[in-house]
Amino acid sequence: MARHVDVGDLVDRARQRQPRAVARLISLVEDASPQLRDVAAALAPHTGRAQVVGLTGSPGVGKSTTTSALVSAYRARGLRVGVLAVDPSSPFSGGALLGDRIRMQDHATDPDVFIRSMATRGHLGGMAWATPQALRVLDAAGFDVVLIETVGVGQSEVDVVALADTTLVLLAPGMGDGIQAAKAGILEIADVFVVNKADRDGAETTVRELKYMISLGRREVRGASWRQPICKTVAARAEGVEEVVAAVAEHRRWTESHGEFAERRRHRARTEVEAIALESLRARLSARHGEALDGLAGKVMAGDLDPYAAADSLIADIKAEG
Repeated sequence: MARHVDVGDLVDRARQRQPRAVARLISLVEDASPQLRDVAAALAPHTGRAQVVGLTGSPGVGKSTTTSALVSAYRARGLRVGVLAVDPSSPFSGGALLGDRIRMQDHATDPDVFIRSMATRGHLGGMAWATPQALRVLDAAGFDVVLIETVGVGQSEVDVVALADTTLVLLAPGMGDGIQAAKAGILEIADVFVVNKADRDGAETTVRELKYMISLGRREVRGASWRQPICKTVAARAEGVEEVVAAVAEHRRWTESHGEFAERRRHRARTEVEAIALESLRARLSARHGEALDGLAGKVMAGDLDPYAAADSLIADIKAEG
């Protein structure tokens, strides 16, 4: 039986910058604690202040190195930084395969940096299902910037755009990333392109490809639109990172002046509410209508019923139940 936690006290201590309280709140979120609703209610009045920056890209482009370099840049400005590093899940425990203790060791002793690895647990799109609520924890705990580094899963890695105020798409020369970006539709989710490992051969070619794709995309856009900058970095040496920070700040100013910032946050809240509602409905469906669902599935399998008619029948049963 789960131990009852004084959520109000835990939130108070998190807001007093106690790392253990922050970690405990995120654990409650990840474990889907029965007190999760209490946690969400206690956090709500204190959220909405953090700048959320998402980092995505194919494996090997240097997302963790870039994240670490960004932490250093923001800390140099006196800002508190939270990091949610979304990692692949262990097939045995369901936990993150990469732990925060082997990431970003330069920041391990900084009390104004909090780094947490989170497992995707099979969730598509490169994000952990608990990421939105973990983000709320860090926001309420007073972190000025929250960096969300997604698991490197290639073309499905686009969910970060639903959470981030600014999305960085990382590419690297010599990895075919330019072609991947066109195929994956990453052009549409990027607010800032970062060509990392720019000291390698082929960096200028990657930049030219991106510029060409951006120009093609702009031909289809009418009215004011953000033109994605392309920053070249060598994150391992912190080169070009200041330009990335400046591009993020400029994107924030642009979205605020054009009304897009509030719209993104509204969309984020809508997506979160929808996800919680769907999860509740799914749980209710499994608990109360599991046998009916199995019966309808058997009819669909046998060809006696099409899946749309089966779904209509199930919905009718749910409505009749009230």
